[in-house]
Amino acid sequence: MFLTYLSFSYLAADSAPVASSLCVRYSHRAVVITGGLLAFSGMALGFLGFNMVWMYATTGFLQGLGISFSWTPAISIVSHYFSKKRALANAIASAGECAFAFTFGPFFQWLISQYGWKGALLIIGGIQLNICVCGALMRPPASGCLLEASHCETETPPGNGASRIDKEVKTPITHKTFNWMLVRRPEFVVYAIFGILAAMSFFVPPLFLVPLSYSLAIDESWTASLLSILAVVDFAGRLLCGWYANLHVTKTVHLLTMTITLISTSLMLLPLANSYLSLAIFTGFYGFFFGTTVAIHITVLADVVGMPDFDSALGLFMLIRSAGGFVGPPLAGLIVDVAEDNRAGFYMAGATLVLSAGVLVTLDQLQQRKERGSQTNTKLKKSTLPYPHLHLLKLQNRRYQEHGIVM
Repeated sequence: MFLTYLSFSYLAADSAPVASSLCVRYSHRAVVITGGLLAFSGMALGFLGFNMVWMYATTGFLQGLGISFSWTPAISIVSHYFSKKRALANAIASAGECAFAFTFGPFFQWLISQYGWKGALLIIGGIQLNICVCGALMRPPASGCLLEASHCETETPPGNGASRIDKEVKTPITHKTFNWMLVRRPEFVVYAIFGILAAMSFFVPPLFLVPLSYSLAIDESWTASLLSILAVVDFAGRLLCGWYANLHVTKTVHLLTMTITLISTSLMLLPLANSYLSLAIFTGFYGFFFGTTVAIHITVLADVVGMPDFDSALGLFMLIRSAGGFVGPPLAGLIVDVAEDNRAGFYMAGATLVLSAGVLVTLDQLQQRKERGSQTNTKLKKSTLPYPHLHLLKLQNRRYQEHGIVM
């Protein structure tokens, strides 16, 4: 199971640039449909179940590739469809993950009991084939969406309560080639570092939550309910944060910094739980703030790079962020083994998130410096007269007036 998960995670992250480049070259619809076919093929071929290597190649490799080809363009196209309510749209679109986490475990166990593990794989593959239907419904972005900053909102400092509407810029939003040069942009690099640190932490709590509950002598049935609580509050956090971000009261990068800080605080407090009730409360706090982070981190990426480079940035961001997902769980496991205490994993995750919050503060400083520079350049352009000789005549007349010479 671990190798299957590792293969799935590897392809879901490292093939993201491939999916993004295909979206740029062809269309989101074509890539999603291809992903659905690959995911179905992986599960259907896994039904044959010749040996473990076969299972890793099909349910791990092939299905992981299909899910990556489906997920990346699905997230990308939502940001293309919406500009004014992008945060809320991303929150609603990602909320399906919570419903999946809440229902899939019991549903899959029921399928195994009724049809066996082979039949269960085949049925899940048939369900995943519906990804092709979803992809077919993804219309290409309209011409209005293909204009950079077309009636697109820019964030205002907190307290203004209103958004500034930029003028329409009639340049295409999408590039026809994958933009690898994003790695030279400081803002993107800083945000990618945040992604690595965040991914190092996000996979740790679910791994050690069940062992921690067992160490507190909590019954197994109650332990299973903790994961259900995590999924429910995660769902609520995504929707509420998406709604709040849509109000544009706070800059999205500031909101993300706050949610990351609150997640780290909840992880630091979670090991202090000594009963099921306290553990459930701290788990709920973690799940809620995790949901708020997931709801807006893609929106922040769009703000950092702009919609012209968003498809390329999403693929690169997922690729770079995967490094944290690979390093985090083994590192936390090593720390837990050395400390001989499951609580150490939560402290490691909380400390890493504190560092990631500091990286977001650096990102905000870079964005503010860039905004001040652009405002200064705009003022200089406005202050320059279109005809230099008129400016010279104006200065000459002023000198004559200072010396009392009448022209």
